[in-house]
Amino acid sequence: MTSGSSGNVAAQRGREAFDRREWRTAFDELAAADVLGHLDADGLERLATADYLLGRDTESAEVMARAFRAHCDAGQVERAARAAFWLAFGLMNRGEMAPAQGWLGRAQRLLDDASLDCVERGYLLLPAAIGTLFTGDGESALGLFRQVAVLGDRFGDPDLATLGRLGQGQSLLQLGRPAEGVALLDEVMAWVASGEVSPVVSGLVYCAVILACQDVFDLRRAREWTSALSRWCAEQPDLVPYRGQCLVHRSELMTLSGEWVDAMREVRRARSRLSRPAPQPAIGMALYQQGELHRLQGETATAERLYREAHRRGRSPQPGLALLRLAQGRSAEAAASLRRELDEVHDRGARVRLLPGCVEVLVAAGDVAAGRAAADELTALAAEVGSAYVRAVAAHATGAVLLAEGATAAALTSLRGAWVAWREVDAPYDGARTRVLIAQACLGLEDTDAAEMELDAALHVFRELGAAPDIERVARLSGRRARQEPGGLSDREVEVLRLVATGRTNRSIALELVISEKTVARHVSNIFTKLGCRSRAAATAYAYEHELVGHGADAAG
Repeated sequence: MTSGSSGNVAAQRGREAFDRREWRTAFDELAAADVLGHLDADGLERLATADYLLGRDTESAEVMARAFRAHCDAGQVERAARAAFWLAFGLMNRGEMAPAQGWLGRAQRLLDDASLDCVERGYLLLPAAIGTLFTGDGESALGLFRQVAVLGDRFGDPDLATLGRLGQGQSLLQLGRPAEGVALLDEVMAWVASGEVSPVVSGLVYCAVILACQDVFDLRRAREWTSALSRWCAEQPDLVPYRGQCLVHRSELMTLSGEWVDAMREVRRARSRLSRPAPQPAIGMALYQQGELHRLQGETATAERLYREAHRRGRSPQPGLALLRLAQGRSAEAAASLRRELDEVHDRGARVRLLPGCVEVLVAAGDVAAGRAAADELTALAAEVGSAYVRAVAAHATGAVLLAEGATAAALTSLRGAWVAWREVDAPYDGARTRVLIAQACLGLEDTDAAEMELDAALHVFRELGAAPDIERVARLSGRRARQEPGGLSDREVEVLRLVATGRTNRSIALELVISEKTVARHVSNIFTKLGCRSRAAATAYAYEHELVGHGADAAG
């Protein structure tokens, strides 16, 4: 077979794999055809798209620039303008605004010189609409995104129509019209779920909708769409749809759900993605989130380093750093930092995230009046937002203040409401922290049995998560020394290790503990990491050396 025929065959196979959404095969075949010089402008666009969907952003941009030139050479003005738009869009997402504006200018000039009325003019409206939204002018952004959607509908372009409606939904949320905004986002997701939207736009929309839901604290929807995104990815095993910021928000959701090991994995991936080829604007978010995970596990030095690095990258280290200072016994410093931060932050969502830490720190510092003001503001925000998560946060904060004010019975009522709300949003760590306050209220009412049971329930969660500072706090409250498992293992990990040491397979352990094999595999991986083991034999030796195999293992068998 000649190189020419080989190139044509590879190009054809690449197109077919692309249409089947087999991205690795599509890339391999199209790249082979490209080496042999048998890709036209359309083929180069497909290769650039496959690059992007495999997570090769830099290579994708290089190939898309070649596609732009090939379209220009072929006189395909509209296609060239669209290629320029996608180049600009990628650069904007990486924070490279000057070159992005350059590509947008080239695209605009092409269309103006040809006096074309085409769908690409709608794509070129998108950056201005996005920029207007980011400046906080939701009303103007809403009008621009409506124009985008109209052009998408007029030219029968599902991608553009979807992006226009996505922007309208985001604008409505910014304008404080959550019911309308969320309804539009649901409509957008219906378009994506139907398969009418391209893979690139589908990935963008999934991540944008999940972020929007988190911004208005609609965690139920955020989790549902995250699950839908995971299923969509599972259908395309080679796909790398998550960019750095999306991974940060996945990590935040996992942290809330008590999946701290997975949350740490995702935020580390986010840092890696956001650091290449140069640090991107959202890197500060990733650093802060990683700091939060280390703080929750009592790794204070690492947490402080990450908070400071996040601050250098433009993300405020609060309230995490103040809560770290509180844990270090420096409540006055923590309170001063949060008072200053509260004076500077005016965005509603940002205040919802800041105020719970303010209540905790201010009450601990003895400024109960300021803590009351912060808790009351949270209650008002909960009424505005209408989110179960914010209701839980507000009820917890109010209960803490009432305890400090000596209104123990009222505090207990508020805290029990908070615990119910935490269960509704599936937030085990936050629920356990509320149970600690419930225990304090029960002690104030001389109900020691109830207090003991609440502390035991909270301690079980803290041990499962590895929340060392909270374990110590419960130990102080109950007057008992915190039980420390060897190697920092959680109760469940010790249970799994005992079964591993008896020679059980993951499947056998899963049946024994009534959990999935995937969960067992995750526990085994965590055990290996914490103990520094590389095999089940080494973990077994550790278990016998530290006397973890005995009555517990016999009972399990």
